[in-house]
Amino acid sequence: MIINHNISALNTHRQLSSATNAQSKSMEKLASGMRINRAGDDAAGLAISEKMRGQIRGLDQASRNSQDAISLIQTAEGALNETTDILQRMRELATQASTDTNTTSDRGEIQKEMDSLTSEINRIGNTTEFNTQKLLNGSKDSDTKLSTASLTGSGAAGAVTTGGTLSLKIDGKDVDVTIGNGDAAADIVTAINTAANTALGTTGGTYASLDSGALKLESLTTGAKGSVEIVGASAGTALADLKISSSSSTGTDAGAGLQFQIGANENQSLTLEIGDMRASNLGLTGTGDGFTATTNVSNGTDSKGVESGLDVSNAKNASAAITKIQSAIDTVSAERSKLGANQNRLEHTINNLGTSSENLTAAESRVRDTDMAKTMMEQTKNSILAQASQAMLAQANQQPQGVLQLLR
Repeated sequence: MIINHNISALNTHRQLSSATNAQSKSMEKLASGMRINRAGDDAAGLAISEKMRGQIRGLDQASRNSQDAISLIQTAEGALNETTDILQRMRELATQASTDTNTTSDRGEIQKEMDSLTSEINRIGNTTEFNTQKLLNGSKDSDTKLSTASLTGSGAAGAVTTGGTLSLKIDGKDVDVTIGNGDAAADIVTAINTAANTALGTTGGTYASLDSGALKLESLTTGAKGSVEIVGASAGTALADLKISSSSSTGTDAGAGLQFQIGANENQSLTLEIGDMRASNLGLTGTGDGFTATTNVSNGTDSKGVESGLDVSNAKNASAAITKIQSAIDTVSAERSKLGANQNRLEHTINNLGTSSENLTAAESRVRDTDMAKTMMEQTKNSILAQASQAMLAQANQQPQGVLQLLR
C-alpha cells in the first residue's frame, strides 16, 4: 500500500476538473445561446461567422440606403409632377393665344400668366431639395456643368473705371477686358463677347448682352443666366464708372451624379443622374425669335426678371410655342419615367437584399449559435460526471486510511 501518492485520487481529481470545465462551457453556451463565445471555441468558425456578420450588417444598411434613395427619387418625381401640370397649363394657354379671336390685350394677359408659370418652373428647379441637396438644377447630372460666368471688378469694391481693365472669370478661365475711355455699355458687351470667344476658341458665341442698363451673362454650358447690374448708367451711355454686382453662382458639385450604395461591398452601387429641369434647359426661355423682348421670367425665388420667356403676343409665335412646350413636356416625362424605373429597380433591390441577409443570417446562425437541446444534454451529462467525480474523489481519499489498520 502507498501513502505518499494517492494515484486514485489524482486520477479522480483530473476527471473531476475535466467534467467541471466541460460543465462550465456548457453553461456558458446555454446562457449566451452561442456555440462560439471566444476564438478558442472554434477558431475557423469564428473567422467565417465574423465575415458573414460583416456582410449581413452591410446588406441591412444597403437596404436602408435603398429606401432613402427611393425617398429622394419620390421627392424629385413629385416636384416634376407639378412641373408637368404647369407645362400642360402653358400648352393650353399657348393654344388659346394661337387663335385670332384674341385681341392684343387678351394676349397680353395670357403672356403674364405664361411668364409667371415659367418662373414657377424655375422655382421648382432651383429649390427642390432632399437633405439640403438640390435635385433639379442640373447639379446631379454629370453632363451638366453649373459654373456660370461671373464678373469681378479689378478696382476697390468692384469698381471698374473706364480706361481700365475689367477682370472676368469665364468658365474658370481668367479673362481681362480693356475698357476704353468713353466706351458705352454696348461697347463693353462687345468687348466681353470678343474676349470670351478668344479665350474659349469659339467664334460668334454670345455670352453677354444688354437689357435696360443691366448686363446679362449667359452661362457657357447650361444656358442659365447670371445678372450683373450697371449702376448709375443706362444702356448706350458712356460710363464714367462701372460698378458690378454678380448674382450668378458656381455649383461646387457640378457634374456629380448620385451614387447609391446598394450592396455590402465596394463598387456595389447604383448611379442616378437627374437632369436640369429649369426653364432654360427645357427650352422655355431664351433669346431671339419666339421669345419676348423683355426679361419677365425670374428664377422663381424673387420677382426680378432675368430671362425671356416664350412669346405668345401673336398667332405665329403662340403656335410655335405649342411645339416648344410639348417638347418640354416630353423631356420632363422622360425624366419622370427614368426616375420611376429606378424606383422600381430599388424596390426589387430591397427585396433581394432582404433575401440575401436572411439566408446569410441562417448560415451564420448554423456556425455561431448553439443547439440548445444538444447543449442541455451535454450539460446534464457533465453535471452528472462532476457529481460522480466528487463522490469518487471522496472514496479515493479514504483509501490510505486502510494503512492505519496495519498499525493496530
